[in-house]
Amino acid sequence: MDPLLLQVGVSEVASAVNFTWILVVSFLIFFMHAGFAMLEAGQVRSKNVANQLTKNLLTWSVGVIAFFLIGAGVSSLVGGGGFAWTAGADPSSWASSWLYGAVFAMTAATIVSGAVAGRAKLRAYVTYTFLLAAIIYPVVTGITWSGAYFSQYLGTTFQDFAGGMIVHGMGGIAGLTAAYVLGPRIDRYNSDGSVNVIPGHSLTFAVLGTLILAFGWYGFNVGTAAIFTSGDSGMLFNGAVLGRVALTTTLAMAMGAIGAGAVALAKTGKVDTLYVANGLLAGLVGITAIPNVASWWGAIVVGALAGAQLPIVFGFVEKTLKIDDVCAVFPVHGSAGVLGTLAYPFVAAGGFAGVNAVITQVAGVLAITVWTVLATGIVFGILKALGQARVSETHEREGLDIAEHGVESYPEFSLGDDATMTDGGTDPTYKTDGGIASETSEIEGGDDE
Repeated sequence: MDPLLLQVGVSEVASAVNFTWILVVSFLIFFMHAGFAMLEAGQVRSKNVANQLTKNLLTWSVGVIAFFLIGAGVSSLVGGGGFAWTAGADPSSWASSWLYGAVFAMTAATIVSGAVAGRAKLRAYVTYTFLLAAIIYPVVTGITWSGAYFSQYLGTTFQDFAGGMIVHGMGGIAGLTAAYVLGPRIDRYNSDGSVNVIPGHSLTFAVLGTLILAFGWYGFNVGTAAIFTSGDSGMLFNGAVLGRVALTTTLAMAMGAIGAGAVALAKTGKVDTLYVANGLLAGLVGITAIPNVASWWGAIVVGALAGAQLPIVFGFVEKTLKIDDVCAVFPVHGSAGVLGTLAYPFVAAGGFAGVNAVITQVAGVLAITVWTVLATGIVFGILKALGQARVSETHEREGLDIAEHGVESYPEFSLGDDATMTDGGTDPTYKTDGGIASETSEIEGGDDE
């Protein structure tokens, strides 16, 4: 045997494997931003695609700096550990203590962009992203993952393995709140309150984004489970937990798509593609809080319910609440996250988890909801009062690509053969009354068309 191997202990090898696992998982979760970008770009109009892509790029860029400088420390402070500034920590812990946390934080942040698409000012969204990464999200992790407040005061730990409520539920509720404060897009509602469908421009992008997100979700859920854990006899392979998380994640994902498609079929007589795609994601959100403790049949039930509630909740938000949630972020992330988190005591692998678990799960959901609604409402309320939250009617009608960025995502469709360049070949002279005329399905499923 190589003498070098004899000098390396089992614990060192296990630590190295776990460290590498965290890095790979973090990279997988980062790649989910490509999925969010494609999913959201596909669900907005062609005149707003570049704006949506820019928001996704800046979500990561602005948010990750804010989380590094402020957010990680705030999470530690709220959790009772004092403000631990990441830059002052041992570099050997940066991957586990910061990067891994940062990719989760940025997932929560980017969810909001889909809800406010088509009318939010870029500066408003970037401002909110900074504050979410620096304060709003870290407070949520501070009272849950970083702190032991629920077990201390309620006697039971709040069960959220990979962020079903802490990340996705919080992001979906924040998106709904922001969309409410901003108000609906122009022409979304008629004077009598009836709803007009404003279709997204590309089902292809939306489905591609869905599948990229599903791929990254294995990093989100399975990646949260370490490969090796400490036991009485030393380092132990964590295969049972890894296997359960992989299975429950997959089953819930599949049932989410089936559940949403079935309800869409019952409502309209047709299986709407976007409902199926978003239902698949809702199934993933639903299981994310509990994949390590749910039974296999529990994963099927939670996934099916998370998918089935999607068309129903979306219709309620759209028609009853009159909130224009463009990419359905609340039914996909918000209500699905709440459902899965509250389902834990009833679908746990060992049987009913007890009344205390029910109380703790409800308390955790309420605490996260109240904080998120208040913080998001205050930020967007102030921006709205200052006239900085929403673009003008003129800019909204011509499209945010031109108004906010001076570009068009599909210039050849509006410029045709008469396209001219005004600055030596880099900036075309854009028309503002053109664009892609043929735009495809929207999340509604066609029942309003």
